[in-house]
Formats: sequence, C-alpha cells, structure tokens
Amino acid sequence: MSLKYAVLAALLEGEASGYELSKSFDVSLANFWPATPQQLYRELERLAQDGLVQARTVQQERRPNKRMFTLTEAGRAELAAFAAEPPKRPTAVRDELLIKMQAMDGGDPEGTRALIEERMGWARGKLDRYRRVRRRLLGGRTEEEYLSSTDRVGPYLTLMAGIGFEEENLRWCERVLAVLAQRVALG
Repeated sequence: MSLKYAVLAALLEGEASGYELSKSFDVSLANFWPATPQQLYRELERLAQDGLVQARTVQQERRPNKRMFTLTEAGRAELAAFAAEPPKRPTAVRDELLIKMQAMDGGDPEGTRALIEERMGWARGKLDRYRRVRRRLLGGRTEEEYLSSTDRVGPYLTLMAGIGFEEENLRWCERVLAVLAQRVALG
C-alpha cells in the first residue's frame, strides 16, 4: 500500500490543509502508517495532479496563503475500490527494539531496562493522546451511542486499534521488566 490511500482516507474527514492533515496523521494514522509532513505535502501534490483531490488557495492576512485539499469523486471512487480489496500482505512488525531484545543476552541489563522504560514512556504518551481523542469523539456519549449515531465509524475503530496496540505495548514492557528483574535476582 502507498501513502496515497492513507491520505485519501484522512481526507474523508473533510477539507484540510497540509498542516492540518499532518496534525491529524499524528493522532490517527501515524500509529500504523507514519509519514513526515514533507511526505504528506508531496503526496497531496501528486493526488491533485492525478485528479484524486482538489486544491484551493485560501488568502490569509499576515500569513502565507494556504492550500486546502478535498477529495474529488474520482478520489472517493479510488478509495472505495482500495477499501474493497484484501490486503496484499499480512501485517509485518518492523521494530528496532525487538531486534535489540533478540540480541540482549550477554549485554547490559540496565541498558536494556532503560530502553524498555523509554518505550513505556512513549506508549503512555500515545495512549494518553489517543484517550483524549476518544473522549472528544464520544463527547459524553457512550461508545454504543456514538457508534449508532456517527456518520463514520472508521476513525473510531482505527483509534481503538491504536489504543489496544499501546495497551499491549505497555503489558509487554511490564513483562520484560519483570523478567529482567528476576534474572538479575537469580544473578
């Protein structure tokens, strides 16, 4: 899959500037499809050239003009066709920390512990952000009320995947720390 479909999916939320899209990526899509702001801007330009998004310029006082992007009918059709296809390959985890865990035996247990604690900090930070977004989406409603009344459930369901991922990340880190503590105690 290319960044193209992630950008098209993000634009289902409505018109957005490249900057706004970058910020929404940080909260929603970055957990499973990361992209830098520069990559997003380049992709938006390609999508506009291909007729999948439409760009308009908004004049601003005291700031540079900004470009706002929306999906075209061709973009919606392309995204619908993509969503109907099965994934081309199964999920693959590429995680540098897991390689370090694989190679940790004989290394510095305190160094490994520090890496795990750092990962826990990142996971907690992301989990806090995701939970704030969830509270904002629900707006005081129960999950059932929200899901039965919202126009789009996809963003909520992917948010729940991100929450689950980070919760599992924390569980794994806690288990690793317990194993490391036990090994140090056994000496």
